Amino acid sequence: MLYIVLLLVLAALGLLVTALITGTSLWAWVSIGLSVLAGLLLLVDWLRRRKRADADDAADSDTDSDADTDADADADSTEEKDEAAPAEEDAEQTALLPATGELGDPADVPEPKAEKPASEGEPTSEAKAVRDTPPGVEETAPEDLEVVKELEDEVVVVDEYPRYHLVDCGWLSGRDTIPIGVGEARQLGFTPCARCGPDAVLAAAHR
Repeated sequence: MLYIVLLLVLAALGLLVTALITGTSLWAWVSIGLSVLAGLLLLVDWLRRRKRADADDAADSDTDSDADTDADADADSTEEKDEAAPAEEDAEQTALLPATGELGDPADVPEPKAEKPASEGEPTSEAKAVRDTPPGVEETAPEDLEVVKELEDEVVVVDEYPRYHLVDCGWLSGRDTIPIGVGEARQLGFTPCARCGPDAVLAAAHR
């Protein structure tokens, strides 16, 4: 297109020179017509170039929009993967944990403490229960009872327990005792210990 316009301009210039030399106005008008035609061709070429540029800009805009959409989709996918990764890790850790009711690192779960075996000198709970149970009541013979009621010999009692004992009774080991007369102990409602038999021992000692 530019070559055609250039030729028209050159032709118009040649005709203008010819009109000036010959003094003929016809050549001048033809020169003007060629110049106008060249201008119209330039205008048409400019409009066509502008339309093509607008189409290219629109295509570039669509391409950029698609690229932005793909980038946003990739970013969303990456975020979903990042959010899903901790959840999967938590699920794996939960599967490895024992039934403790808590989540965390399996290494942080305390190991069950082994029960400490009772030492030879330490009584078990069953032995303590038996030891805390007071012994039975001594069955005192009637003749011994007549003697014991009048005696003031010392026996011992333990607070909150219903028996009275001789001072060397094995049940008293490690307990705080209270000395009291045997007659007074009976008057207060204490009963003789079947283990050490205080009534029989004291009655036999005073016969």
